[in-house]
Amino acid sequence: MALSSMTGFARSHGSSGPYAFEWELKSVNAKGFDLRMRLPQGWDDLEALAKKRAGEVLSRGTVYANLNVKRTGTASTIRINEDVLASIVKVAGVLAGKIDAVAPSIDGLLAIKGVIEVVEPESNEAEDKAAKAAAGAAFDQALLDLVEMRQREGMALGQILSLRMDEIERLAKKAEAAPGRKPEAIKARLAEQIAALLESSDRFDPDRLNQEALLIAAKADIREELDRIASHVAQAREMIGKGGPIGRRLDFLAQEFNREVNTCCSKSNDLELTNTGLEMKNVVEQFREQVQNLE
Repeated sequence: MALSSMTGFARSHGSSGPYAFEWELKSVNAKGFDLRMRLPQGWDDLEALAKKRAGEVLSRGTVYANLNVKRTGTASTIRINEDVLASIVKVAGVLAGKIDAVAPSIDGLLAIKGVIEVVEPESNEAEDKAAKAAAGAAFDQALLDLVEMRQREGMALGQILSLRMDEIERLAKKAEAAPGRKPEAIKARLAEQIAALLESSDRFDPDRLNQEALLIAAKADIREELDRIASHVAQAREMIGKGGPIGRRLDFLAQEFNREVNTCCSKSNDLELTNTGLEMKNVVEQFREQVQNLE
């Protein structure tokens, strides 16, 4: 399965009978899946179909779907509501005998709400049904285009994530080979510290100091962390290779990466190793940011 981004855009057009329509789909990042629709009045029965189709091919992301419909070949007509107009004229005549006012003008009367009515052409049930079926098919096409765009972006994200795994693996090997991790270097540093303590006081027990030194050396070892980082790299590569909706799992893995790198930094007592750990931490953060865009 291909990797898929959660962001994308698609548009489709169609027509049926007197109707012309256009779909616009826009997808953005989200924790789950949600389809939010804007439909013209009278076209609400398309919502259930659209949500079913979208739910079959998308698992994460908020999708905004907007349908614009125009009726071509038929024009709306203007009609004067004679009853409303007669009532207004009658009231105007009554008021004219009571107050000193200018007689209402024609444009003033026509501007009153309810006097002019816009009459839409009568709809045809068969035409409407056919148009909605065609609009449903056009939604399917827009959805297909959206999925393809998300997959193209997902492919690019997969390449970026693979590069981040290469960087993390390179830095982990660099940390493992750091001179400061070698037993001789650790022993030399501890020997210097112990010698300094013995010179400053004669109350230290050399045997006890030796035991403490071994304990410190064991706590400073990052072998386990490096092994877990290697394991996480292998898991990430496997998931990226298989594809599919793996965004949540990679996000969890990014948290695990971060935990192991932080531990490496906290255990480090060597400047070069610390700098390598900080560099690795920066790459892990870049990895996490890119993962946020995956379905």
